[in-house]
Amino acid sequence: MLRYTLKRLGYMVVTLWLIITITFFIMHLLPGTPLKNEEKIPPQVREQILEQYGLKDPLPVQYVKFMGNLLQGDLGKSMTLDGRNVADFIVEGFPVSAFVGTQAVIFGTLIGLLLGTIAGLNRGKLVDNAAIIVAVLGVSVPSFVMGGFLSYFVGVKLQWLPTGLWESYESSILPSLALSFGVIAQISRYVRTEMVEVLDQDYMKTAKAKGLNRSTVIIRHALRNALIPAVTVLGPLAVNIITGSLVIEQIFALPGLGKFFVQSIQQNDYTMIMGVTVFYSALIIIVIFLVDLLYGLIDPRIRISGAKE
Repeated sequence: MLRYTLKRLGYMVVTLWLIITITFFIMHLLPGTPLKNEEKIPPQVREQILEQYGLKDPLPVQYVKFMGNLLQGDLGKSMTLDGRNVADFIVEGFPVSAFVGTQAVIFGTLIGLLLGTIAGLNRGKLVDNAAIIVAVLGVSVPSFVMGGFLSYFVGVKLQWLPTGLWESYESSILPSLALSFGVIAQISRYVRTEMVEVLDQDYMKTAKAKGLNRSTVIIRHALRNALIPAVTVLGPLAVNIITGSLVIEQIFALPGLGKFFVQSIQQNDYTMIMGVTVFYSALIIIVIFLVDLLYGLIDPRIRISGAKE
């Protein structure tokens, strides 16, 4: 198991390095520079600013300097947003994005598990067909469409919840609900499919023949084995929700990290682009690693197999 874990950690480091390197060089292909109103800046001042941020150095030199600073934990300063440290923007914006995204994932996972389990146990019945319709809608309808729908009907028409800003816990409910529909659809679809397959296995018939009650058979045998595919998709899905709630943040005027990230791309703020990319990439890689470890808790056979690699 230790060898397997160390091997996975090595893959994580290499993957992160590749992402950073590719992003760094592609980023400099963007047209323009980080300078605002560049055509109005005197040439001498322009040269001083470019020199200050090291943009006059050859690209390989800039890359080596960036990696050196990164290894020291320095993400640099924003080139367009008042020269503040990129880390400050991450600390300021990510908690909002993470709270809304995590809340959406938790709610979506619980409802998805419940819906998928019920549908799998009632294959071909009305509740199964209803679950399939919900899954199709959740996959087909983008989260920003659902966000606009909830904002208008629940927030404006019914006035049950606030439609924007970040003033209280209630402000997080609608954006989290909008993001959770995709999670519900994905989880319920995987769990339903696996439940249908697992219920036909021989070991399920053996468990029933031993006299175990229905709830024990479903929870300890059927649902546990049906969870593995759901966990597989849950890791990347959770990160995508947390990092990909950009449009939802705009709809509900949330002060999340996505706002700064979009501004940095529009303004060619190289340090901000790289800082947020490094942060999100590391987050994704860590979550995928934790999902791998979670496999071993759900199914010990995976842990044993991994230990033999």
